[in-house]
Amino acid sequence: MSKVVVVDHPLIQHKLTMIRDKNTSTKQFRELTNEIGMLMVYDITRDLPLKDVEVETPLVKTTQKQLAGKKMAVIPILRAGLGMVDGIIDLVPAARIGHVGLYRDEETLEAVEYFAKFPQDIQERRLFVVDPMLATGGSAIAALDALVKKRDVNPENITFVCLVAAPEGVEALQEAYPDVDIYTAALDEKLNESGYIVPGLGDAGDRIFGTK
Repeated sequence: MSKVVVVDHPLIQHKLTMIRDKNTSTKQFRELTNEIGMLMVYDITRDLPLKDVEVETPLVKTTQKQLAGKKMAVIPILRAGLGMVDGIIDLVPAARIGHVGLYRDEETLEAVEYFAKFPQDIQERRLFVVDPMLATGGSAIAALDALVKKRDVNPENITFVCLVAAPEGVEALQEAYPDVDIYTAALDEKLNESGYIVPGLGDAGDRIFGTK
């Protein structure tokens, strides 16, 4: 079974409290979302493999450490996931970016893919699938389906990253993809009758893009 990690760094928790506040402006919400995304991936990538390389400083030749292993890609779930991308790319500028667009069918309530575009070597990269909210898990599972079932990505190469998660969403995602680790800044109490995370932070997409 995958691991569920609550990234409880004080800076992350401080910024998360700010974006929960309904009075936080669109500008502040957008900036803070990016900052939290950057801080979370900084923590998540602490296990990246390193290799020895020789460099020459102004004084001497020396053997130092450099990243090794798989290259990375960030896959935001449209549209709210876009709010986390810039912060992550600032930290890992060589990472590629893919996109998954989903909408909810009004009759079946299932997530339906309407857009998907990924780097050609997606199967060879370590992937961070990002979305501020993990509520029911439907969108997250559909996004992983687009990668694993349709494009043969190894689920062990995928990490799901969100700001706030509900227990129901975590359970659904783990059941569907037990090899995908989940990182969140907070594991909240529950979903309400409308499917919103409580206490949550509202509709992340609307708050990021100012469409509330």
